[in-house]
Amino acid sequence: MHLSELTHPNQLHGLSINQLQQIARQIREKHLETVATSGGHLGPGLGVVELTIGLYQTLDLDRDKVIWDVGHQAYPHKLITGRYDRFHTLRQKDGVAGYLKRCESKFDHFGAGHASTSISAGLGMALARDMKGENFKVVAVIGDGALTGGMALEAINHAGHLPKTNLLVVLNDNEMSISPNVGAIPRYLNKMRLSGPVQFIKDNLEEQFKHIPFVGETFTPEMERLKEGMKRLAVPKVGAVIEELGFTYMGPVDGHNLEELIATFKQAHTIHGPVLVHVVTVKGKGYAIAEKDQVGYHAQNPFNLATGKAIPSSKPKPPAYSKVFAHALIKLAEDNPKIVAITAAMATGTGLDKFHEKLPKQYIDVGIAEQHAVTCAAGLACEGMRPVVAIYSTFLQRAYDQIIHDVCIQNLPVFFCLDRAGIVGADGPTHQGMYDISYLRCLPNMVLMAPKDEAELQRMIVTGINYTAGPIAMRYPRGNGYGVPLMEEGWEELPIGKAEILRQGDDVLILGYGSMVQSAMQAAGILSEHGIESTVINARFAKPLDEELILPLAQKIGRVVTLEEGCIIGGFGSAVAESLMERNILVPVMRIGVPDVLVDHATPEQSFTELGLNPSQIADRVRGTFSAKLSTVSV
Repeated sequence: MHLSELTHPNQLHGLSINQLQQIARQIREKHLETVATSGGHLGPGLGVVELTIGLYQTLDLDRDKVIWDVGHQAYPHKLITGRYDRFHTLRQKDGVAGYLKRCESKFDHFGAGHASTSISAGLGMALARDMKGENFKVVAVIGDGALTGGMALEAINHAGHLPKTNLLVVLNDNEMSISPNVGAIPRYLNKMRLSGPVQFIKDNLEEQFKHIPFVGETFTPEMERLKEGMKRLAVPKVGAVIEELGFTYMGPVDGHNLEELIATFKQAHTIHGPVLVHVVTVKGKGYAIAEKDQVGYHAQNPFNLATGKAIPSSKPKPPAYSKVFAHALIKLAEDNPKIVAITAAMATGTGLDKFHEKLPKQYIDVGIAEQHAVTCAAGLACEGMRPVVAIYSTFLQRAYDQIIHDVCIQNLPVFFCLDRAGIVGADGPTHQGMYDISYLRCLPNMVLMAPKDEAELQRMIVTGINYTAGPIAMRYPRGNGYGVPLMEEGWEELPIGKAEILRQGDDVLILGYGSMVQSAMQAAGILSEHGIESTVINARFAKPLDEELILPLAQKIGRVVTLEEGCIIGGFGSAVAESLMERNILVPVMRIGVPDVLVDHATPEQSFTELGLNPSQIADRVRGTFSAKLSTVSV
């Protein structure tokens, strides 16, 4: 059978090991060919090819449920669940999503883009199954890196107290998440090896004791304690911990040996209660370059398969915001030992890998544990340190209670740096940084700022470091800057809550926040061609607003437009409208941002066009909305 003929995972049933191995080779070929062409996650999927095939060979996917944690590793799953013919559209607009989506396939049983969710979701499905009196298998696949997330441990704790609830957890142990794993749990996993005496003790010891003269059945309680004590001596540490938590532990299993995987999964399905199968895999398996550089090849832009090198751009690009951020922070931290950079397993993505190389003693990677990252930063701030928490906007959502409870209520000077704020492109709804303006703006003591370009980013880093009156947050977009001149050092901080006027005109007041300031200037240029002159303000701060500058201009001009790269509900535009209303300045306000929709996977340019956020579209919307009020102007 060829992979292209595989439209349902149940077609794996009955295939020989040799046939399954051929399918595995074809999956890797298609996986590599597609990601090399369009970009995407590479190493995770390559590492779980045999795991996926072996697991699905033992399940009935018309009934049974499989929940993949995060979804980085789900490309093989997609290729054997009817999406082979469309796989070339991976991460493209209206194409196959890079993560699991319930609306894309009946075999995507639970969607995810963030880590540590699968065991909780799987347990919920298993409990629902039992409540309804149904009978099907539930499997949660989770990586060892995701076990550093507290939610996964909470789910394990809960499941372990439900001995009658059948749930299979498959631990995909490749010693990696995105950055190398940190913490005690991954260290334990690296030491785990199944001891030979375990099976003997489990299966034979009790029977042997029964035949001891004068003991027999009467010694059962003591014998049980002795048996369990000997078992703990034989079972590796984490296996013992897992079993103490109420799971049956199986493994470690070679994650690239189909025979061993299939036999283990078949056995696991016969065991009642929660079971954890520990599978050891190699991230990037089958592509030597990815096996060697497991961090760099976690995900890739289009690249040359033969060399592994990225396909060069047709022209040089300005530096990425994350690179400018890291460079400036390093410069400041070299002169200030109180600065501590914190990441949650995203060192490369945030640029903090460079910080780690230069200043390892001022760097903390907490693993996939955003809640802990924020409260740890609060503790550092209590002791006079200057913690800088660099987390993607979408991931900081996971630590919302900690931001409120541990930072804002205590008014601690923690500097939050929100990378990937706004539209992020091909990763889709789970990764769009849409909500940070809204979810942070409502918090007491919080200051919010966003740079118009990479040079202003440098100044805002200084501002954030120097601000000690409470928490402060800076959002900045994914991708490259605009190529504006940068300084190596000597950056000046910005006055808190002060905006700047970039252009003056009497017809429309346009307020741009962060990444939309450039669009505001371009839209103003287009409007000028139609005889409409705009005052353009770079707001810089969403909280506190520069009311001293904005309110008189709004009252004088009488027409206000706000621009932001984030959700419009509760965002920057809402802040402006609220301020005007509270001061009884009753002028029309047009808020332009992301409406109340989920932004699906596409290129950022496609998303901007679909959302009406391009400069020409903004200019058209302004003209259309205010045309009657601008009737004296040649529109």
